[in-house]
Amino acid sequence: MNKEKIKSTIESLLFAWGEPLSLNEISDILNIKKTEAIQFITEMAEEYKADEKRGIFLQQFGDTYQLTTKKENFDFIQKLMQEVTVNRSLSNASLETLSIIAYKQPVTRVEVDIIRGVKSSHIVKSLLEKNLIKEVGKLDKPGKPTLYATTSEFLKHFGLKTIDELPKIQIEEDEDKKAV
Repeated sequence: MNKEKIKSTIESLLFAWGEPLSLNEISDILNIKKTEAIQFITEMAEEYKADEKRGIFLQQFGDTYQLTTKKENFDFIQKLMQEVTVNRSLSNASLETLSIIAYKQPVTRVEVDIIRGVKSSHIVKSLLEKNLIKEVGKLDKPGKPTLYATTSEFLKHFGLKTIDELPKIQIEEDEDKKAV
């Protein structure tokens, strides 16, 4: 591998991993000597430092290295992270609940609980806070349970233009009847 390809590979490793990588890990992955890895990393750090237009630099923490962002861009990154954190952190239970609401909407929390087999009140509250679902009315039954549906934020989060773009699934409602 030539010098530029090795530096490109180191950059890719550091970017993809996101966390600091040790000198040993880098040299093992590239099958090069630690002294060579240090030389390439030092050159890369200097290149990042010299190019003021770049938004990242290579930072050393002991014998580990990581690509990090420039401090002067912190306010912009913080703004992005506030938006992304709200919309991207979905557990499997949240995704399961959200998919039930998306396919069955409008639906009550009790209907979601029955399908999932466990209580979903905490998850529904979290999805409401993340603006992925909304209250769309009350069911005309005793207790007036709230009906939930997905939001435009849900569509945006999953890259959909309309709810009709959801993949078609086959839902078994009972043994004799099947719905799409």
